[in-house]
Amino acid sequence: MFKNNNTCLAVFTGIIGVVFFSAKAVMVKLAYQYDVSPVNLLMFRMLFALPFYIVILFITRKKSEEHGLGVKDFIWLLFFGFIGYYLASYFDFLGLQYIKASIERVILFIYPTIVVILSAVFLKRKVGPVQILAIAITYVGVLVAFWDEFRIEGSEFLTGAGLIFLSALTYASYLTGSDFLIPKFGVLRFTSYAMIIACISVVTHCSLSEEASLSGYHANVYWLGLAMAFLSTVIPSFMVSYSIKEIGASNFSVLGSLGPVSTIILASIFLDEKFTILQMGGTIIVIFGVVVISLQKRRKHT
Repeated sequence: MFKNNNTCLAVFTGIIGVVFFSAKAVMVKLAYQYDVSPVNLLMFRMLFALPFYIVILFITRKKSEEHGLGVKDFIWLLFFGFIGYYLASYFDFLGLQYIKASIERVILFIYPTIVVILSAVFLKRKVGPVQILAIAITYVGVLVAFWDEFRIEGSEFLTGAGLIFLSALTYASYLTGSDFLIPKFGVLRFTSYAMIIACISVVTHCSLSEEASLSGYHANVYWLGLAMAFLSTVIPSFMVSYSIKEIGASNFSVLGSLGPVSTIILASIFLDEKFTILQMGGTIIVIFGVVVISLQKRRKHT
């Protein structure tokens, strides 16, 4: 019973984390209305988030002594922190200049298949038939939800799509690496380390950029940066790490199918993006796919 309850909590936590993360795209599009560059906006997000992770790392320093960790573990930590929250975020922010928030989530959604492939190749994880079925169901839902949007491709679509694809690839690599590193470091310390590395990378990038600036923007840019840091970075990063630890990267990747759904809803509310009948039908199919994988996980622990 305990394991079942623990799995349910991990699934629920993962879903909430995905929804919070998905709100980031909407905040980015809102901030772009105030003529802020992707580099500066990403810098605001990371600078506001950095203090939270430093405090958490300091508080947990005695709870995790990190015995048995080698130099290679810290090298992998540095690598995955760099690509997972710096490169993935940077490519995402760049891509959102060219495409809608809802389209961004559709393209970013391909990361579950990348996670499954990377986990099978590098971690020797077996891909079960239920996982394949659940992923197929969620992809059908996404295609149905965005069929109307895919028929209309602007001149800038390919540029934006390519950048978002790079974001999906780097984020999937981070999730795969997290799967074997989190048990070694612990959820809190691993996430804090990874985010601190990403924050340092962003600040370094900005310090070398001529367009980097911390002042002169509309007040809403700073408020949105703070909201992205806390609501769409700090809180969901720990939720996602906990969920990955409990149910695995491949299973968590299916929970990520809720990202496009929540973005559709948020974008329709805050960005006035059109929400069609096809999108609603796709939403129902995606939710069904998530339920299938969640119930299967529970049966395995029964």
